[in-house]
Amino acid sequence: MSLKFMYITNDPEVAKIAQKYGVDRVWVDLETLGKEERQGHIDSVKSHHSIADIKRIVPVLSTSEMLVRVNPLNPQSKDEIEQVIEAGADMIMLPMWKSLSDVKEFLAYVDGRVKTTLLLETKEAFECVDEVLAYGGIDEIHIGLNDLHLSYGLNFMFELLTNGKVEALCKKFKAAGIPYGFGGIAKIGEGAVPAEKIIMEHYRLGSTRAILSRSFCNYQKMDSLADVELTFARNMKDIKAFEKKIAAMNAQDFIQNKLQLEYDIATVANTIAAKRHKTAV
Repeated sequence: MSLKFMYITNDPEVAKIAQKYGVDRVWVDLETLGKEERQGHIDSVKSHHSIADIKRIVPVLSTSEMLVRVNPLNPQSKDEIEQVIEAGADMIMLPMWKSLSDVKEFLAYVDGRVKTTLLLETKEAFECVDEVLAYGGIDEIHIGLNDLHLSYGLNFMFELLTNGKVEALCKKFKAAGIPYGFGGIAKIGEGAVPAEKIIMEHYRLGSTRAILSRSFCNYQKMDSLADVELTFARNMKDIKAFEKKIAAMNAQDFIQNKLQLEYDIATVANTIAAKRHKTAV
């Protein structure tokens, strides 16, 4: 097993570099509706991509797929999805769904023309996931830790790895035979919780997909494409090397990692809570 990696960009040259170094999916992000209201207080990715970006990137892709996240369901969803398909998307992701009815509407608009994935990021979605899985028709599911942790009023998104939510979902997805992933990962050696520990948890839970975060390669803050390529080459090499190490690990290694994760995540969550309390006072 090895993880499939996704990277968000609307720059064709950056997309070519990502593809060259093993990114499986280039992600154009059309989601804007409600995102600032939900995530304005946290340092999360807020893209301003367009249909035109899809058309510019599709021609440069040969081995990587084009994944497009559309807006949450709204009166313009049917037209938006039509445009995304016409622009050349290989897969469409629906965010912020809350019911089986939402999923049915999304699937009806896509009508089997491209692959589909659900971004599970609300407590309502968590609560109705059994009926969604029973209904079928979805190709993949990704757990969105940012919005899901906000939906549950948690301090830190990775608390979902230690409170049983992600593990419960992964078991359901595995039983249903649907490929799944969760969250994003930083470059090896970095992250509020070390990327290595998060990657090991992906393996323990059977996750096969992950987003490469801005800290993996924040191309918008780099001076040149040469810097972007150097960063991708180095960081992808490090991840692949770590995945080879994982292949030699045993069950006890994963149990120990889980225990260390619980401590690290609790430490970060408590620090965030203390800062918020101090600010409130």
